Amino acid sequence: MKKIIFFVIIVMILGLGSAPALADTSLTLNCKGALLMDGVSGEILFEQNSHEKCYPASVTKIMTMVLILEAVENGTVSLDDTVTVSAAAASMGGSQVYLYEGEQRTVHEMLLAIAVGSGNDASYAMAEYVGGTMEDFLVMMNSRAQELGMNDTHFTNVHGLHSENHYTSAYDMGLLAYYALQVPLFLDYTSVYEYEFRPEPKLLILWNTNRLLKWYEGTDGIKTGYTEEAGRNLVATVLRNNMRLISVVMGAEERQGHFNESMKLLNYGFNKYRYVPLYSVGDIVCEAPVSRGKADTVSVTVGNNVGYSCEKNQEHEINETIALTPGLRAPLKAGDIVGTLTVYKDGAKFLTADLLAAENLAKGGFFRTWGKLQRTMW
Repeated sequence: MKKIIFFVIIVMILGLGSAPALADTSLTLNCKGALLMDGVSGEILFEQNSHEKCYPASVTKIMTMVLILEAVENGTVSLDDTVTVSAAAASMGGSQVYLYEGEQRTVHEMLLAIAVGSGNDASYAMAEYVGGTMEDFLVMMNSRAQELGMNDTHFTNVHGLHSENHYTSAYDMGLLAYYALQVPLFLDYTSVYEYEFRPEPKLLILWNTNRLLKWYEGTDGIKTGYTEEAGRNLVATVLRNNMRLISVVMGAEERQGHFNESMKLLNYGFNKYRYVPLYSVGDIVCEAPVSRGKADTVSVTVGNNVGYSCEKNQEHEINETIALTPGLRAPLKAGDIVGTLTVYKDGAKFLTADLLAAENLAKGGFFRTWGKLQRTMW
């Protein structure tokens, strides 16, 4: 239930963020489609042909990694699990880490092979491991795309090799990247630049194809993609001066075009906008009344950073409303949803975020409950 609510909130935030209030036509990029997004609020800061149909190529693997890491998060898969490579996985062409049939690798190693080496073979092997079958994993991919509001997207494979019916848009890749940033460990893998995958019989060192990790300060993800039909794609994220941006460039034609156009887009964002924090993870927002607990209230926090971007020479009127779940009763666990925070910018509803119990609250004993009842009667 908590995950379903989280999906709804993500879609609400991104839907509101797509309003053209911050749109700017002063920047023109040499690519098929582009998008710039505030990585905290999900607000769109720039878009160019953002709903144009594009072929994702290997940026497909963002979704593949998201589903693997969610399986790790919910405990159905462990990073230490051993994955045996099938004949189908070993036969994958294109970008690969040269897995052979019967080879055994941990989930952790496979994730590095996907994130750093862009291994089609590793992606296929992990899809079979997590989904049971390739077909079931594809159902998971397309279902998650719909939950996130990726209405321009359809997946027919897990790696991005070209298929006419395997498509997306810059807008949808922005939605996916924004969600991926909330998935534990995602950036831990996409920020790795070099990894020794196989020491022998022939040394294989994987080098991340996202050159922005070295070229552009603050870059810690996410994924490149290339096929002849797709052109050059890059979904990137950068953190500078407490401001996180997500850039999407799809279908660049020049050899380094996906990098060059991404840097133009990111420079535009950092030069024009500033980030205004409202709450950080762990901040106490308020106290919520709780019945039948060892205490009468529980501290309430946010599960994710809450803030917004604005142009450097502008100010906005920000208001908040807090709606706590009525009739809260102990026991409560840290992380339980106990309410909703709604932020209004210049009078318009801007974003909605879950409010969470900041701590465990056990159920109160009989004598405490009886004593409290007695006091209320007098």
